[in-house]
Amino acid sequence: MVVRRCVLGALLIALTGCGGVGTEGSTGGYVSGNGSITVVPPDEREKAPVLSGRDLEGEPLSTADFAGDTIVVNVWGSWCPPCRKEAPALAEVARQYADRDVTFVGVLVRDKPAAALAFTRKQDTPYRSIADFSGRTLLGFADSLPSQAIPTTWILDDRGRVAVRVMDEVSASILAGLIDDVKAGS
Repeated sequence: MVVRRCVLGALLIALTGCGGVGTEGSTGGYVSGNGSITVVPPDEREKAPVLSGRDLEGEPLSTADFAGDTIVVNVWGSWCPPCRKEAPALAEVARQYADRDVTFVGVLVRDKPAAALAFTRKQDTPYRSIADFSGRTLLGFADSLPSQAIPTTWILDDRGRVAVRVMDEVSASILAGLIDDVKAGS
Protein backbone atom coordinates (compact mmCIF):
# COMPACT_ATOMS: atom_id res chain seq x y z
CA MET A 1 0.00 0.00 0.00
CA VAL A 2 2.90 2.37 0.78
CA VAL A 3 4.45 1.61 -2.63
CA ARG A 4 1.14 2.31 -4.37
CA ARG A 5 0.80 5.66 -2.55
CA CYS A 6 4.34 6.58 -3.61
CA VAL A 7 3.57 5.70 -7.23
CA LEU A 8 0.31 7.65 -7.09
CA GLY A 9 2.08 10.61 -5.55
CA ALA A 10 4.83 10.53 -8.15
CA LEU A 11 2.24 10.36 -10.93
CA LEU A 12 0.33 13.35 -9.58
CA ILE A 13 3.54 15.34 -9.17
CA ALA A 14 4.60 14.49 -12.72
CA LEU A 15 1.26 15.44 -14.20
CA THR A 16 1.16 18.70 -12.29
CA GLY A 17 4.73 19.38 -13.27
CA CYS A 18 3.92 19.17 -16.96
CA GLY A 19 3.49 22.90 -17.11
CA GLY A 20 6.86 23.72 -15.59
CA VAL A 21 9.34 25.40 -17.90
CA GLY A 22 13.04 24.67 -17.81
CA THR A 23 12.92 21.70 -15.46
CA GLU A 24 15.08 18.65 -16.04
CA GLY A 25 13.26 16.11 -18.21
CA SER A 26 11.04 18.85 -19.55
CA THR A 27 10.88 20.19 -23.06
CA GLY A 28 8.96 23.28 -24.05
CA GLY A 29 6.97 23.38 -20.79
CA TYR A 30 5.86 19.73 -20.61
CA VAL A 31 7.31 16.51 -19.22
CA SER A 32 8.49 14.62 -22.25
CA GLY A 33 8.54 10.87 -22.66
CA ASN A 34 11.66 8.89 -23.30
CA GLY A 35 10.27 7.13 -26.37
CA SER A 36 10.09 3.79 -24.61
CA ILE A 37 7.62 1.15 -25.73
CA THR A 38 6.69 -1.48 -23.16
CA VAL A 39 5.01 -4.62 -24.48
CA VAL A 40 3.58 -6.96 -21.85
CA PRO A 41 3.33 -10.68 -22.69
CA PRO A 42 -0.29 -11.94 -22.49
CA ASP A 43 0.33 -14.09 -19.40
CA GLU A 44 1.75 -11.09 -17.48
CA ARG A 45 -0.86 -8.44 -18.30
CA GLU A 46 -2.67 -6.60 -15.51
CA LYS A 47 -6.31 -5.57 -15.60
CA ALA A 48 -6.74 -2.08 -17.01
CA PRO A 49 -8.68 0.53 -15.08
CA VAL A 50 -12.12 1.49 -16.30
CA LEU A 51 -11.75 5.06 -17.49
CA SER A 52 -14.86 7.17 -17.33
CA GLY A 53 -15.93 10.77 -17.24
CA ARG A 54 -17.39 13.43 -19.48
CA ASP A 55 -16.23 13.98 -23.02
CA LEU A 56 -15.38 17.39 -24.46
CA GLU A 57 -19.05 18.10 -25.10
CA GLY A 58 -20.13 17.04 -21.61
CA GLU A 59 -21.50 13.62 -22.58
CA PRO A 60 -20.66 10.51 -20.50
CA LEU A 61 -17.87 8.30 -21.84
CA SER A 62 -16.48 5.07 -20.38
CA THR A 63 -14.12 2.40 -21.60
CA ALA A 64 -16.55 -0.12 -20.04
CA ASP A 65 -18.85 0.61 -23.00
CA PHE A 66 -16.27 -1.00 -25.29
CA ALA A 67 -15.71 -4.28 -23.43
CA GLY A 68 -14.42 -6.93 -25.81
CA ASP A 69 -12.70 -4.39 -28.08
CA THR A 70 -9.02 -3.63 -28.22
CA ILE A 71 -8.86 -0.11 -26.77
CA VAL A 72 -6.22 2.51 -27.54
CA VAL A 73 -6.01 5.15 -24.81
CA ASN A 74 -4.06 8.32 -25.62
CA VAL A 75 -3.23 11.00 -23.04
CA TRP A 76 -2.95 14.39 -24.65
CA GLY A 77 -3.38 18.14 -24.43
CA SER A 78 -3.79 20.67 -27.22
CA TRP A 79 -0.95 22.68 -25.62
CA CYS A 80 1.50 19.76 -25.96
CA PRO A 81 3.74 19.91 -29.09
CA PRO A 82 4.25 16.12 -29.49
CA CYS A 83 0.51 15.59 -28.94
CA ARG A 84 -0.25 17.98 -31.77
CA LYS A 85 2.35 16.26 -33.93
CA GLU A 86 0.99 12.75 -33.33
CA ALA A 87 -2.72 13.66 -33.66
CA PRO A 88 -2.90 12.98 -37.43
CA ALA A 89 -1.27 9.55 -36.95
CA LEU A 90 -3.74 8.61 -34.22
CA ALA A 91 -6.67 9.74 -36.37
CA GLU A 92 -5.33 7.77 -39.34
CA VAL A 93 -5.00 4.55 -37.36
CA ALA A 94 -8.37 5.07 -35.64
CA ARG A 95 -10.02 5.27 -39.06
CA GLN A 96 -8.01 2.32 -40.39
CA TYR A 97 -9.11 0.07 -37.49
CA ALA A 98 -12.66 1.38 -37.01
CA ASP A 99 -14.24 -1.81 -38.37
CA ARG A 100 -11.81 -4.18 -36.60
CA ASP A 101 -13.12 -3.97 -33.02
CA VAL A 102 -10.53 -1.36 -32.07
CA THR A 103 -11.76 1.68 -30.15
CA PHE A 104 -9.77 4.84 -29.47
CA VAL A 105 -10.36 6.97 -26.38
CA GLY A 106 -8.45 10.13 -25.64
CA VAL A 107 -7.78 11.42 -22.15
CA LEU A 108 -7.41 15.18 -22.14
CA VAL A 109 -5.27 16.59 -19.32
CA ARG A 110 -4.57 20.14 -18.15
CA ASP A 111 -6.40 21.83 -20.98
CA LYS A 112 -9.36 24.08 -21.56
CA PRO A 113 -12.37 22.28 -23.03
CA ALA A 114 -12.92 24.94 -25.70
CA ALA A 115 -9.30 24.78 -26.89
CA ALA A 116 -9.32 20.99 -26.92
CA LEU A 117 -12.65 20.81 -28.74
CA ALA A 118 -11.44 23.30 -31.37
CA PHE A 119 -8.27 21.24 -31.82
CA THR A 120 -10.14 17.95 -32.27
CA ARG A 121 -12.54 19.53 -34.76
CA LYS A 122 -9.68 21.06 -36.76
CA GLN A 123 -7.89 17.69 -36.77
CA ASP A 124 -11.13 15.88 -37.60
CA THR A 125 -10.41 13.46 -34.76
CA PRO A 126 -12.67 10.41 -35.23
CA TYR A 127 -12.88 9.47 -31.54
CA ARG A 128 -13.91 11.09 -28.26
CA SER A 129 -11.84 12.12 -25.28
CA ILE A 130 -12.52 12.06 -21.56
CA ALA A 131 -11.84 15.47 -20.03
CA ASP A 132 -9.57 14.67 -17.06
CA PHE A 133 -8.43 18.02 -15.75
CA SER A 134 -7.33 16.65 -12.38
CA GLY A 135 -5.33 13.68 -13.70
CA ARG A 136 -7.28 11.28 -11.46
CA THR A 137 -8.44 9.10 -14.34
CA LEU A 138 -4.86 8.14 -15.09
CA LEU A 139 -4.17 7.01 -11.53
CA GLY A 140 -5.87 3.74 -12.42
CA PHE A 141 -2.77 2.75 -14.40
CA ALA A 142 -0.59 2.93 -11.26
CA ASP A 143 -1.03 -0.82 -10.68
CA SER A 144 -0.07 -1.84 -14.22
CA LEU A 145 1.98 0.59 -16.32
CA PRO A 146 1.88 4.13 -14.94
CA SER A 147 3.01 7.12 -16.96
CA GLN A 148 4.71 10.37 -16.13
CA ALA A 149 4.73 11.79 -19.64
CA ILE A 150 2.39 13.45 -22.06
CA PRO A 151 1.67 12.05 -24.54
CA THR A 152 1.34 8.46 -23.42
CA THR A 153 -0.57 5.77 -25.30
CA TRP A 154 -1.77 2.48 -23.84
CA ILE A 155 -3.22 -0.42 -25.79
CA LEU A 156 -5.65 -2.59 -23.84
CA ASP A 157 -6.33 -6.08 -25.17
CA ASP A 158 -9.82 -7.42 -25.82
CA ARG A 159 -9.86 -8.92 -22.31
CA GLY A 160 -9.39 -5.49 -20.73
CA ARG A 161 -5.73 -5.90 -19.81
CA VAL A 162 -2.87 -3.45 -20.34
CA ALA A 163 -0.79 -4.83 -23.21
CA VAL A 164 1.35 -1.89 -24.37
CA ARG A 165 2.50 1.52 -23.17
CA VAL A 166 4.22 4.10 -25.39
CA MET A 167 5.81 7.01 -23.50
CA ASP A 168 6.05 9.68 -26.20
CA GLU A 169 4.49 10.45 -29.54
CA VAL A 170 3.81 7.43 -31.70
CA SER A 171 3.80 7.10 -35.48
CA ALA A 172 0.95 5.54 -37.43
CA SER A 173 3.06 2.57 -38.59
CA ILE A 174 4.34 1.74 -35.10
CA LEU A 175 0.89 2.09 -33.55
CA ALA A 176 -0.72 -0.10 -36.23
CA GLY A 177 1.97 -2.75 -35.75
CA LEU A 178 1.48 -2.74 -31.98
CA ILE A 179 -2.30 -3.06 -32.36
CA ASP A 180 -1.84 -5.97 -34.78
CA ASP A 181 0.51 -7.68 -32.32
CA VAL A 182 -1.92 -7.23 -29.43
CA LYS A 183 -4.85 -8.53 -31.47
CA ALA A 184 -2.83 -11.55 -32.64
CA GLY A 185 -1.61 -12.40 -29.14
CA SER A 186 -4.69 -11.80 -26.99
